[in-house]
Amino acid sequence: MTTTAPVVTPARRRGVVAPRTRHALGRVLGVLGRSAALFVPVFLVATFVTFALRSLSGLSPARIQLGEQATPEAIRRIEAQWGLDQPFLTQYWQWFTDVLHGQLGTSWVNGADISTLIGLGLGVSLSVAVLALIIGVVVGFLLGTLAAVRRTTPLDRAITGFVTVISVMPAFVVGIVLVTVLAVGLDLFPSAGYVPAEQGIGPWLAHITLPALALSFDVIADVARQLRTSLIAAYRENYVTGAVVRGLGPRRIFFGHVLRNGLGPALATLGLKFPSLVGASVVTEWIFGLQGFGRFANDSAQAGDVPAVQGVLVVSIVLVVTFNLIVNLVLARVTPAAQRGV
Repeated sequence: MTTTAPVVTPARRRGVVAPRTRHALGRVLGVLGRSAALFVPVFLVATFVTFALRSLSGLSPARIQLGEQATPEAIRRIEAQWGLDQPFLTQYWQWFTDVLHGQLGTSWVNGADISTLIGLGLGVSLSVAVLALIIGVVVGFLLGTLAAVRRTTPLDRAITGFVTVISVMPAFVVGIVLVTVLAVGLDLFPSAGYVPAEQGIGPWLAHITLPALALSFDVIADVARQLRTSLIAAYRENYVTGAVVRGLGPRRIFFGHVLRNGLGPALATLGLKFPSLVGASVVTEWIFGLQGFGRFANDSAQAGDVPAVQGVLVVSIVLVVTFNLIVNLVLARVTPAAQRGV
């Protein structure tokens, strides 16, 4: 008597796949919903406080354009041209609606469009920050994993010592050393300047490698330390003991149980790292002669260009929220603990 294997119809396959797809979609929608519920009030409060800085600062475009000897009549005329004679809430609402349309205003100093100025500098800073983040994540992941797998060994102690040393080294000191050794001494990289990617990937990478390396040390240290701690804690969980009892191999235990459960804290630390790399790069940009986002923010603040500073703060808020959303989506997809929480 022969038996025939059951035929798996497309409908049956869809019946198996659809619940998984719906569950994954539900996790993503849950993360997006919570992020939106947090982003909207934070953005409203942050933009209101940001706009209120102008009133609190007492700065005026008339003072910048006409100098300290400007007459009250000239000041009133200039401020009326900029709409500063209107009530505060009216000014805020006009500025806020412009922000929602991607218009960040006009510079008090040179009359240029702030969105364009920020876009030029942000492209430079994002290039450096993304490469620094990639270097930091890859190297930090390798060091943290080695230290956790070889815990309490000389290798673990050597990695821990190395990570401790680089964590206390300021980026500008690292940048000066890199320029002295790799640019001036060995002539492996250009010491300053920036070349857009449109002019060639090779020159673009050559110009952003040293500043990215200088910024990556802090990321390497944070990722390595956090990953080592979380992986060691995961090794002590009951599910790992159960996997050992079931006879699973060390590699399968690490990738199937330890790594997935230990990635969460390390990924969470990246939520604030990327925006801080973009914002804290001003010293590095000075060292390497880059006209980036951080340097633009510093120059605008020193010049008293309030609309430019407000634009910088708005873009920084969007960067923080966007990158944290990406990290939360990755956490919801990768880590089991995050999946259970959705």
